[in-house]
Amino acid sequence: MKKILLTGASGFIGRQCLSPLIRRGYEVHATWNNHAATGRDAGGAEWHQVDLLDRDSVSKLLAQLQPTHLLHSAWYATPGKYWEASENEQWLDASTHLFRTFGEVGGQRAVGVGTCAEYDWSFEHYSEFSTPLRPATTYGRCKLQVGTFLSELENETGLGTAWGRLFFLYGPHEDERRLVASVITSLLQNEPALCSHGSQIRDFLHVEDAGSALVALLDSEVTGPVNIASGAGTRIRDAVCEIAKQLGQPNLIKLGSRPAPENEPASLVADVARLRDDVGWKPEFSLSSGFSETIKWWQAQLEK
Repeated sequence: MKKILLTGASGFIGRQCLSPLIRRGYEVHATWNNHAATGRDAGGAEWHQVDLLDRDSVSKLLAQLQPTHLLHSAWYATPGKYWEASENEQWLDASTHLFRTFGEVGGQRAVGVGTCAEYDWSFEHYSEFSTPLRPATTYGRCKLQVGTFLSELENETGLGTAWGRLFFLYGPHEDERRLVASVITSLLQNEPALCSHGSQIRDFLHVEDAGSALVALLDSEVTGPVNIASGAGTRIRDAVCEIAKQLGQPNLIKLGSRPAPENEPASLVADVARLRDDVGWKPEFSLSSGFSETIKWWQAQLEK
């Protein structure tokens, strides 16, 4: 029996890994804490309340469970704060401890969740082995350090590891301060959606697809970094206009009403050859169908 410990399992990304893991036959052990007590509704998972920043608690849990697999999605991710937050350093320390201890209790394969913010953003297309790694934020730097540590741990111990670098996710349970969620909720409430000029190109992926991709990576023998993305670039103005079209509210999109962040990259699009060819995974959602599903979810939430 494959026994997995899934961290951050009640979060935006982690909750989308639960069902794919259960379908693939894993005995799923999921973590949560006092600050993320929602989302524990997936049948078939056993939940464990633990503070992942507490080394002793983590060591005790791993010794008790002795999981064969680990998928680590927990991190500090408050919109508008996480880029330079001191909490990133805490999660760097906690993550390296988690991975090392997992190996010490007999773990076989570990996958961590990284970010496209590890790359040098002066490029436009991002490949795992040819694009330079030069994070411009504390968040990106700490994520890169964890990914590097995980690779070194594999070389030292023989533990099977992989590192999934996420690009731009959207979907159910997204924080309302993020782009897609903010546009949808504004339009559903007949309020203007204030946006920047929208000419930036981004690689959007539905969060359910992201969860499926991470589990596929875990269940494979692929090692090293793998971009988790669609591989398709979309201008932000086109994305928000597609949302407005589906909701019949094009007049409420206010492009240029907010300044774009300084030094924001013009294009962030992933090379997904490793994900497609080595892992053997492709997304289920198109941008249109993904937005449609996400709109329905938000409609249901606002009607409660």
